[in-house]
Amino acid sequence: MTARPKAWLSWSSGKDSAWALHAVRQSGEVEIVGLLTTINRAFARVAMHGVREALVDEQARAAGLPLVKVPIPYPCPNEAYEQAMAQAMERARAEGVTHMVFGDLFLEDIRQYREEKLAACGMTPVFPLWRLDTAQLAKQMVAGGLEAWLACVDSRKLGREFAGRRFDAQLLADLPAKVDPCGEYGEFHTLATAGPMFRAPIQVQAGEIVERDGFVYADLLPKPA
Repeated sequence: MTARPKAWLSWSSGKDSAWALHAVRQSGEVEIVGLLTTINRAFARVAMHGVREALVDEQARAAGLPLVKVPIPYPCPNEAYEQAMAQAMERARAEGVTHMVFGDLFLEDIRQYREEKLAACGMTPVFPLWRLDTAQLAKQMVAGGLEAWLACVDSRKLGREFAGRRFDAQLLADLPAKVDPCGEYGEFHTLATAGPMFRAPIQVQAGEIVERDGFVYADLLPKPA
């Protein structure tokens, strides 16, 4: 039997990357051997989503995979980001990793950017959720046992009252028609806490709601045992 290519999965902490992990494990196309995430050094949080680093550590344990952290500054110029990612890809190749998996859904410019950058360093991208209907995918996630919270909302696209809500059937029903059900246009970002990609659920509770630079963050906290 031919060994499957080794891959890292780009881990945002959210539902799309979590569901991509589930999809790839089901398809067997590649072997996921690690999760790659960018951590904002100034706040010890996942870039964009604002999720605490400690919760991402819990996600990796629940997924049964090592977490590869890429520290980035705040603010982070694109040059600094690309340099940090290039170094991460050097490590990947040194460890026999040849593929990167992404949870992207339909934004062509983002896919093209990833393909160009990975081609330059000899890596192959994989997009297991590409072009799936997002309304159907969102329902499939909920029906499939995925649990997630809205950790960040772009207040220019979605009401601030959605920050801290659960990603569930009621939320999908309440989303304005102009908002993509999976938030692919950046309307919202999530923290995945349970589902078929995890061995056990991650217990969290909603903390303070903070608004910064047009984004509303729900500070999700590890729930005490």
